[in-house]
Amino acid sequence: MVDSGKNRKIMTKPLPQILDEIEDSIRLADEAAKNARDAALEARQAGERAFDEATKIADKRIAEVEQIARDARQLSEQLRVAVMDGIKAIDKRLLREATPAEDTSRK
Repeated sequence: MVDSGKNRKIMTKPLPQILDEIEDSIRLADEAAKNARDAALEARQAGERAFDEATKIADKRIAEVEQIARDARQLSEQLRVAVMDGIKAIDKRLLREATPAEDTSRK
């Protein structure tokens, strides 16, 4: 009951030719796998380099921001001291000006 009208490929080629084709296919698959491994390794190395570079840049920016914060803190302390000195000077002046006025009003 087998349809003998169909073209069968299994018996049309000699076994050595089939084995050569299988061997070629295996070799091509091995080369493709090696190329894929090489590409994956290159991608990994590129990713590691990018990560290292990004880390260096981030560390540098963090250091810059920390320095800005230290400078701002120092300036705010200087401003606080200057404002306090100003307030003390104004208080002294007001006391000096208020004291003679009080003395003359008592006389």
